[in-house]
Amino acid sequence: MTGKRVSILGVPLDLGQRRRGVDMGPSAIRAAELGARLRALGAVVEDDGDMDVDLPETQGVEDERARYAAAIAKTCRETADVVSRRMADGWTPLTLGGDHSLALGTLAGASRAMRQRGERLGLIWLDAHADMNTPETSPSGNVHGMPLAYALGLGEGPLAEAAEPRPLLEARNAVLVGVRDLDAGERKAVERLGLRVITMRRIDEGGIRAAVQEAMRIASDGTGGFHVSLDLDFVDPREAPGVGTPVRGGATYREAHLAMEMIADSGGLRSMDLVEVNPILDTANQTAELAAELALSAMGKRIL
Repeated sequence: MTGKRVSILGVPLDLGQRRRGVDMGPSAIRAAELGARLRALGAVVEDDGDMDVDLPETQGVEDERARYAAAIAKTCRETADVVSRRMADGWTPLTLGGDHSLALGTLAGASRAMRQRGERLGLIWLDAHADMNTPETSPSGNVHGMPLAYALGLGEGPLAEAAEPRPLLEARNAVLVGVRDLDAGERKAVERLGLRVITMRRIDEGGIRAAVQEAMRIASDGTGGFHVSLDLDFVDPREAPGVGTPVRGGATYREAHLAMEMIADSGGLRSMDLVEVNPILDTANQTAELAAELALSAMGKRIL
């Protein structure tokens, strides 16, 4: 990792879901000494602090089908500006969440930076959920279940305006890994776009190594590199209890680390999110500690 330049940005966004506490995720991950541990491995690290994010108490809900969409879109546009600037300057942005709706901003920023280089962006989305709803299909109206759909060109309204030019990336270069809980509308959207999905059943049958190899092939095919968006509910809740929407049967501790280690070895990582860490639901900062460990593996930490 010697000389690798990593910029850290906190986005304490909790407007995209209804369980309070996820706004403390960036602080909890920093408390696991993420920056110091990256520096100890030889990385150059700069922390850009936290984005200013509106509180739900100060916002009205204009559309129950996409709660706080305008405020979330504002935060995503501001996040995109920071991410794109950092990437243009040669840094690897590491964004700490906050709920998963922030990924619309990190993807917009990473996509912009890649387009400025004349390159396409790939995406590896590690998550128990597809996050492929739109306001028309969402059973909850929670925007943290919508960012990937908007990034791929679906949906209208303020969130669509934060994802310009649309789509932010091509569906053929995006892949979902670890999915085990999809809504009916998401299934239709996945089929419509031809989005590749590596479910937990496929990981059970073929192993995490084959799954990550396939994911990297998809995300690297004709692109200049890829973004990794890691929702901590990708990992089984026995290892990551501090998440808002846990689903049993997720990746094990070592499977998650192997995925990150393989991504680091590929050299294709251009930017990354760590999202949905909720300290209120956690046990002794266990999930935030895991998030920091996985970030270290993704940035190049090795056992030997």
